Amino acid sequence: MPTVNPEPLWRPDPQRIAKAQVTRFHTWAAEHHGAPAERGYPALHRWSVDELETFWKAVTEWFDVRFSTPYARVLGDRTMPGAEWFPGATLNYAEHALRAAATRPDEPALLYVDESHEPRPVTWSELRRQVGALAAELRALGVRPGDRVSGYLPNIPQAVVALLATAAVGGVWTSCAPDFGARSVLDRFQQVEPVVLFTVDGYRYGGKEHDRRDVVAELRRELPTLRAVVHIPLLGTEAPEGALEWSALTASNEEPVFEQVPFAHPLWVLYSSGTTGLPKAIVQSQGGILVEHLKQLGLHCDLGPEDRFFWYTSTGWMMWNFLVSGLLTGTTIVLYDGSPGYPDTGAQWRVAERTGATLYGTSAAYVMACRKAEVHPARDFDLSRVQCVATTGSPLPPDGFRWLHDEFASSGADLWIASVSGGTDVCSCFAGAVPTLPVYTGELQAPGLGTDLQSWDPSGHPLIDEVGELVVTNPMPSMPVHFWNDPDGSRYRGSYFDTYPGVWRHGDWITVTSRGSVVIHGRSDSTLNRQGVRMGSADIYEVVERLPEIKESLVIGIEQPDGGYWMPLFVHLAPGTVLDDALLDRIKRAIREQLSPRHVPDEVIQVPGVPHTLTGKRIEVPVKRLLQGTPLEKAVNPGSIDNLELLHFYEELARKRA
Repeated sequence: MPTVNPEPLWRPDPQRIAKAQVTRFHTWAAEHHGAPAERGYPALHRWSVDELETFWKAVTEWFDVRFSTPYARVLGDRTMPGAEWFPGATLNYAEHALRAAATRPDEPALLYVDESHEPRPVTWSELRRQVGALAAELRALGVRPGDRVSGYLPNIPQAVVALLATAAVGGVWTSCAPDFGARSVLDRFQQVEPVVLFTVDGYRYGGKEHDRRDVVAELRRELPTLRAVVHIPLLGTEAPEGALEWSALTASNEEPVFEQVPFAHPLWVLYSSGTTGLPKAIVQSQGGILVEHLKQLGLHCDLGPEDRFFWYTSTGWMMWNFLVSGLLTGTTIVLYDGSPGYPDTGAQWRVAERTGATLYGTSAAYVMACRKAEVHPARDFDLSRVQCVATTGSPLPPDGFRWLHDEFASSGADLWIASVSGGTDVCSCFAGAVPTLPVYTGELQAPGLGTDLQSWDPSGHPLIDEVGELVVTNPMPSMPVHFWNDPDGSRYRGSYFDTYPGVWRHGDWITVTSRGSVVIHGRSDSTLNRQGVRMGSADIYEVVERLPEIKESLVIGIEQPDGGYWMPLFVHLAPGTVLDDALLDRIKRAIREQLSPRHVPDEVIQVPGVPHTLTGKRIEVPVKRLLQGTPLEKAVNPGSIDNLELLHFYEELARKRA
């Protein structure tokens, strides 16, 4: 693998290396905590995984984490799952997120942009005031530490205020984007039984208004634990009967009161894709997210008070939570609520220009769409403040690296390209951005500090320069404290620790190169990942198979060599049914309206049947491998299939597409 790219695409200049926060942290950690005197990221990384407790102690000191009650030790128990971080400590995430209000009250904490592309600032002092007011109202509504508070909201300032106010009172935040249909939202929120629901009346996307009042009404009916619903009139409508007005709840000048909670106290619930049933409700902690995000955003992304941080995301994706954590480093965060390509493909670059973004994050698919559409970002927009373009959601193809580099180099810019990879499961990155390392085409720069990332073969042996399973052999603070409604932990263990007991297996194919970089090859499971938004096949099946014409279905998501993503839906029809235009329209409309417009399939293909395991489970991963060109004998164990003949259809389809 290293010989594929003998020369780096980009090298940081000495000034960038010297100024980088990770360089200054290394110097300080060597002086105070015994980090190696040997300079360079590889030595620091080795120390961070070999001396895990010392490293995380250093992180909390470097970023001045405020423990209202001191910790007994860094790791009370390092067993996975169940590692116990900073036992005895108490703190509050929201208190740290709002610290910059004390020193920079009149500077923008948030820049909000809609499809008009005109930024609207919310200052640090105003953000702190609104959080204080809303936190007081939540307490008045009876919200107590551990209660769940939910948001059916787009990427708007009110969503950030609601999250921080929830954290301030010790509540547990959870959110879905308003392009999710009612069934998708209920599959998530019903599990955690929220007591408050923040909603909009609708949202704007692609130049159109989308009314969501009927969905909100259904959510209210189907969530019996709700004590209050808060109406945010994004489209200007009146609050429905019984709902509270956002403006009334955020009008006062209450000083925020930050509940001091244990380090492992839940901060929020994120959701897996639900491939094999209901989405997993992943619980991450106030302390774990705080220290992991300080490390990731401060050291790896090199963010500080002078930066502006823009990542195109929605509230239904972990990158939104990650974006909000930019506040922890005193950074101004950019919230864009709108289509990624409206009114034209260059929309996100225009937002980066108008907000003065210094770190701009997007999807690999968007980069490749810009390349295909012959967008010239550095020529057509003033992107002189952009220091780094980061991508995630899927691996950035080599052509994407080269296109970004060449576009910016043509204007004389020295662009750092950071392809990063992590997961909802840890709400962070396993590998990616390092401001002091070179960038090689098609490769992530290195594993993250404190993350012992390896590639393993099926027997648990580490691989170098060979494809294997992505594993993490030591605990990370942001790993889930548990799943909701998983009292014995069996679902949590089964999700990550069944393959290699005591070692996290993530479900990605990776190569760790002999020079320390990482290549991501895509999912080793059947999660659908469209524009960075993950959804499980089970969600699709539930909706599609409600149609009487559909006997059974199979959906596959396949990463393409050009950076695209092909998502076919295979349908086994009921006897006497024809896959005509009317049925095609009904299938697509059902998915668009009940689940998500992002997950409408690229093609609907009639098949003679859907293959299963001998225990009756649809076999998605073997079909995906067949469609990627893997020979049948290597894609599946024939003895595990109920009807091997059915696989020949998919094998032949792959041959025709190739």
